[in-house]
Amino acid sequence: MASNLDARMPLLDHLRELRKRGFRAAIIIVLASGIGLFFYNEIITQLAVPVCDLKAAQASGASNCGALYISGVLGPLNLQIKVAILSGLIASAPLWLYQLWAFIAPGLHRKEKRNSVLFIVSATPFFALGATLGYLVLPVAIRILFGFTPSALTNLVQFDDYLDFVLRIILIFGLAFELPVFLVTLNLIGAIRGETILKPWRVWIFSIVLFTAAFTPTGDPITMLLLAGPLCALYFLAGGIGVMVDKKRDKRAAQMPTGIAPIESATPIE
Repeated sequence: MASNLDARMPLLDHLRELRKRGFRAAIIIVLASGIGLFFYNEIITQLAVPVCDLKAAQASGASNCGALYISGVLGPLNLQIKVAILSGLIASAPLWLYQLWAFIAPGLHRKEKRNSVLFIVSATPFFALGATLGYLVLPVAIRILFGFTPSALTNLVQFDDYLDFVLRIILIFGLAFELPVFLVTLNLIGAIRGETILKPWRVWIFSIVLFTAAFTPTGDPITMLLLAGPLCALYFLAGGIGVMVDKKRDKRAAQMPTGIAPIESATPIE
């Protein structure tokens, strides 16, 4: 009976650690969502820029802002909740991604933990870079999508659908730019070699294109290309860094004394 309990304890410990990290990630997202709710008006006025100048419309007391509208009794409340949650997810992404890393870290050696600090340092700027690119792509994507509207019709856009679309693009671009951070960190801790990253490059490129086609809210090829192009470049950059790290690691391993005497050649029996 004791042996069975001992066998189950590691799994229970992992589940407890997962629960603890998941709870912390949820708290982080909730707190960030509260901040997003506080800055709700600033967020929606900034995100509405590709379609209309909402800030100017609010200042002038206009009853409408371009093609955007809100419908339903619960529409304004649902909009605030959706904006708060999605903006909280985006703003706190490096922190809850760190909780994911912290769940994996206990299984690493001390040196591997030091190397994996790179993930913590690099996650935020890479996510910010991806989110910024997603925001810059927005006007192009919206202009292309609006261009499919027939000339005789007016395209009215529900505001909560529009903001859901905008925030999903920013979140997906930000998360996608974490790919090289994960690959380089896994290489530094010795979990994967650079050659292993680069060898199936055709599969990686196909997977990146498939990811952009499946998860990008827009179906236009320009938005997909603007995400897939940098991702492919970052993938090859991560693989190149991995190859250089492996060369240095192999060189140090070859120069390290093993403490084993060389085997002498056999002498013939007389």
